[in-house]
Amino acid sequence: MKKILMLAVAMCMAVSVSAQHSVGSISLIPKAGFNLANLAGDVNGNSIKFGFVGGADVMYQLSDLVGLSGGALFSMQGAEGEGDNSFSLFEINIPLLANFYVTKNFALKVGLQPGIIASAKSKSGNVTTTVTSSCQTIELSIPFGASYEYKDFVFDARYNLGVSKINKSNGSQRNSVFQFTVGYKFDL
Repeated sequence: MKKILMLAVAMCMAVSVSAQHSVGSISLIPKAGFNLANLAGDVNGNSIKFGFVGGADVMYQLSDLVGLSGGALFSMQGAEGEGDNSFSLFEINIPLLANFYVTKNFALKVGLQPGIIASAKSKSGNVTTTVTSSCQTIELSIPFGASYEYKDFVFDARYNLGVSKINKSNGSQRNSVFQFTVGYKFDL
């Protein structure tokens, strides 16, 4: 019975698979939202840092099932430390994603995301120190997630898994960011 139910669901999904926009179309998607960021690697006592993310993506609808997108996003990342300590990263992220439409208006996405570290600050108590020079200029993440389109609004949730270290020293701190955005899709 379980196998029959799974087969029926798979067949319904295969019949209803389609993208919202026509094949060959190009769309601009301005978007804004928030990050829940932290650092992974050899770190202790860190907690999630809330931050803004905003920018735009350009989407090319390659087929009914696949869209390719690239964008530029200003992203506030980092981590909250113990007590009154924090680490803030201000990055320009360049997500390059493949969007796989599994049902109408619902896409799973995966890709690569270079990030340019524009500024990095460390705060301890009332003292804030710029530490940009001790950070890598470019870091790399693997974003994956899902989006849903409703009347040209695009609701996107993704996780950015940092694969390159942030600092130039021997530490292995990497970005770990959950990102939630809402955008609006304009056909060009």
